[in-house]
Amino acid sequence: MNEAVHTGVRPYKCKECQRLFARQDSLARHEKLHTKDANDYPSPSSTHSIKRPSSSLSISTSPNEFREASSQTFQSQPTPSHVSTFGDATPIMPSSTLPHMPLSADLDFDLMWPDSEDLFETLMAPDPTNPWQIPQINTHFSPAQSVFNFGTPTSIIDKASPMSSVCSGESHRAVHNVSEMVTNLSASVTAAIEASSITSVFLDECLHMFFIRFIPTFPVLHRATFVFKECTQPLLLNAMAIGSLYLGPKDSVAKGEALWRLAHVALTTSWEILITHRGSYDSCPGIQLVTTALLAQIYGSLSKNRAIRTTSQAFHALGFFWARQCALSDSQPYSLTNIPSLDASDEEKDRAWRVWAAKEIQQRALLGHYVVDGLISRMSGEAPSVRHAANQLGLPSSEAAFEARTADQWIAHMKYQETAPLSFRKIITSLFSPLGMCHTMNHDFSAFAIRVILEGLQSFLADCENDEMLIGVPTKVELRRALVQVYQGIKSNISISEPERLELFLRWHTICLDACKDSSVLCRAVCSRYGVPQHVCGGPESSKVEVDLVSWANTEDGRRALLHAIAIQEIVEQLPRGRAHVIHIPGSLFASATVYCVFSIAGQTMVNIPSHVDWPSVLSSGYDSSEAIPAASSNIAETRKYIRGEYAVILESQLAESKNLLYELNSMQKLFRCLSSQWGISYDMEPVIDQWIALCH
Repeated sequence: MNEAVHTGVRPYKCKECQRLFARQDSLARHEKLHTKDANDYPSPSSTHSIKRPSSSLSISTSPNEFREASSQTFQSQPTPSHVSTFGDATPIMPSSTLPHMPLSADLDFDLMWPDSEDLFETLMAPDPTNPWQIPQINTHFSPAQSVFNFGTPTSIIDKASPMSSVCSGESHRAVHNVSEMVTNLSASVTAAIEASSITSVFLDECLHMFFIRFIPTFPVLHRATFVFKECTQPLLLNAMAIGSLYLGPKDSVAKGEALWRLAHVALTTSWEILITHRGSYDSCPGIQLVTTALLAQIYGSLSKNRAIRTTSQAFHALGFFWARQCALSDSQPYSLTNIPSLDASDEEKDRAWRVWAAKEIQQRALLGHYVVDGLISRMSGEAPSVRHAANQLGLPSSEAAFEARTADQWIAHMKYQETAPLSFRKIITSLFSPLGMCHTMNHDFSAFAIRVILEGLQSFLADCENDEMLIGVPTKVELRRALVQVYQGIKSNISISEPERLELFLRWHTICLDACKDSSVLCRAVCSRYGVPQHVCGGPESSKVEVDLVSWANTEDGRRALLHAIAIQEIVEQLPRGRAHVIHIPGSLFASATVYCVFSIAGQTMVNIPSHVDWPSVLSSGYDSSEAIPAASSNIAETRKYIRGEYAVILESQLAESKNLLYELNSMQKLFRCLSSQWGISYDMEPVIDQWIALCH
């Protein structure tokens, strides 16, 4: 059986569709798609109709139910002890580990990927009959042609340029050396894949978890119209690398890193081919390349592996570069006049839906880069890659329309779509209009759109820290006024769910905290002064960070930052379990912990704060004679007393509560341990906080 995988022979044929397989277990998995009664599989690009089994698990299934059902299915379908399900080279896993790894037969078959065996065989062995195959590396590739062919069949460009056409001598030797280097790189990456015991079942599970865990918190791919066969392999590999973060077994981390590395090698060596790929409904080429770069950035920036994080930071501007090369932002938005009526034919509705979905993915992929750019720039200590305030992209659709499962549902939701021709540049500019003149945030923007707006405001923070006036940069007072308007917009928005509102407020509080004092600067100042090694907050190593921590903790900005830090911790604790995968959670919590540490070092372990905080007053009071936004909350007086430092002498009050910051730091450690199962960067945050706690004692 193992020889068949390596030689490319496919001796096993499906009786229903005549499809060939290299392994008998692959055929058995495939045949289950034909044997159960259900609706047609949603991928329209297949040449034959595939039936999906009715799954006993839905998206709303709890993790415990998921594991129990998986365990029951495994017990009802035992695997022979002398043969591994995944081939001779893969050891059989103990049954005790399997409840944490649901078999793909139990996955939601809306997400079932019938070609995971193809990708698995592609990763593990050469197969000249597979159109998705990675060509074996040899010295006959020109340096301009990618060594890895990761495109789909329609995206491959024949750039035949054999080595014989290259001049002999030093040029010939240079080409040979480059080819040998890439060969060795490919061999090492493939060896890592083999060593990690990746199986086709594992790939299925990763893709499933990507869609049901990650996409709800960062909706950039359209699940309902997602067609596996039309995806380039680097995109799938990065999606599965992210999905691996949500699987139980610890070896999933190593497997996910192996997938990410393989995708990274493919992306860096084959982008000239990938940039020409154009899907069936795409308005321009390169959309999948930009989306692939986005997913790679998300995984890399929050990885446990520091080398991967550094690589992510080094490459994080490439997504914008490729988007400019493909003119993604120049294509016309989808016209609402093209939406068919409910009485139109199914074919017309389905085509319109897929054309719209392709446009929406194109826009969201580029907007996603703006969101991730803010995350990476703050973690790396570098300036943003682009001017967020100059973002000319229009608003994405509502989440309800994007999550519609059928064309009819989509049409129904699009009837309520706002037609205001707003761009993010206009929105961000309007937030700095004269007092009382801005009503932009009265619109019920989608949660994804508000994330982009928040990152636009965050991009001003580094320049606002500069004491000198800079042309085109708002002052701190103006930035806080804009943040107040966004706060009120989030609070009054009726189109977003409560979990989404919490996630938006989480990011809002983090930006407000950094507007008081850059938390990464505080972190580096504490660690530098007390000799605490840290690999979380980047920045120039040569520049010494000098901050008078005790004095800062006794300023109005220090007390503002503390209120935001406490709010961040409370929001994370309130988030529903299924929504605890937001990419900003680790950085937000670490910023909160940094402020707790600074106050504890300053001797303020026990603090008194208002029981109910009026956030417009937190941002506006004390900056100038006229308040930024006239607030109407009954808690204004108490909030302003605290900002002025008057709560330091109040021991007991019905309107005040006490916080033990050392106790809160210890509680926060538990949150980081939970987060580390998804976002590996939390592993580097834990020991820093441990040393901070010891330091504060």
